[in-house]
Amino acid sequence: MNKILIIEDEKILFEMYKEKLEREGFKVFGAFTVDEGIEIAKKEKVDLIILDILLPVKNGISFLKDRVKEKEIANIPVIVFSNYDEPTVKKEALSLGAKEYLIKTDHIPKDIVEKIRKYLSQ
Repeated sequence: MNKILIIEDEKILFEMYKEKLEREGFKVFGAFTVDEGIEIAKKEKVDLIILDILLPVKNGISFLKDRVKEKEIANIPVIVFSNYDEPTVKKEALSLGAKEYLIKTDHIPKDIVEKIRKYLSQ
């Protein structure tokens, strides 16, 4: 069973995606801050990370920067999933190794499941 970590500070959104992904057969973990995300990714050895950009204390870009310094999680695929639609931030996220930068309002849960399956099969 593939393990997915969702780093998202909006609990309602997290719960919705957790439920959808669990119905699709994934084991889902949640983190609400960058530091919590790093710890859970290392502890649970997740297979893929869904990352929001706008988070409390540190943002998603900070997570991407911190992630590459942590050998055991540096190569975990990350899909950025945010409502923060800023071209310079998108470019930076992709340059820091994010596989995709998706805008929440443009995608339904089914789209996210398809993206996850795509990156887990590579």
